[in-house]
Amino acid sequence: MTRTAPTSAEGLDQPQAGVLAAHVRQIAKVYGTGDAKVVALDDVTVGIPRGQFTAVMGPSGSGKSTLMHCMAGLDSVDAGQVFLGDVELSRLDDKRLTRLRRDKVGFVFQAFNLVPTLTALENITLPIDIAGRKPDREWLDHVIDSVGLRRRLKHRPNELSGGQQQRVACARALASRPEIIFADEPTGNLDSRSGAEVLSFLRNSVQEMRQTVVMVTHDPAAAAYSDLVLFLTDGRIVDQMSDPTAEKVLERMKGFELPGVAAS
Repeated sequence: MTRTAPTSAEGLDQPQAGVLAAHVRQIAKVYGTGDAKVVALDDVTVGIPRGQFTAVMGPSGSGKSTLMHCMAGLDSVDAGQVFLGDVELSRLDDKRLTRLRRDKVGFVFQAFNLVPTLTALENITLPIDIAGRKPDREWLDHVIDSVGLRRRLKHRPNELSGGQQQRVACARALASRPEIIFADEPTGNLDSRSGAEVLSFLRNSVQEMRQTVVMVTHDPAAAAYSDLVLFLTDGRIVDQMSDPTAEKVLERMKGFELPGVAAS
């Protein structure tokens, strides 16, 4: 089923508390000035349902990665409001924003971002260690077994395959039991088999661990693992699709005209 996504604040006025893990209201993001000006996000309002897997898709330069970075508090907006849960990010100073990202958000990036001198287990628990907390051992064991890394915990990143490294990154994102996980092209550096393993894990984290996942991807097959796909073009959300399949997503993507060079 395909329907139009909300394009103004009114679309989010009803269920919010406890329903949306994150949402943005009329946000804008502009890079450069004059002839070099690029409007990456243009009056975007949308919510991320709690406990679901949401994929964000669009042509290159559509603003999908910019949207994710702004929602995750990795980048600021030029206008509008960004909320994680009921916390408005613009009201936080740098210290409180850093603490919120550390405690409430998990990240998975295309480049894995593992520390090469640490073992797989040390990479998984790194955010918890930095926070000065002790991991929930029962939860940590559950995450490690879910990604199939029990026998690889003492290995360093250069001793692991790309797929194993990304599973370490996924386990790290989940280890602190965040309220939401943002994944930016998590299968971009993986072969099809390893990519499917990572996507299956993200899917299972939603179904079995009640996690909320937001994934930026250009791959219709990857988007098919999600519950909901948001489509962006020219910095605006133009459509959304529930219960996607790779075929339906690909067909919808064919309707977009490729924009000029812009932020992805």
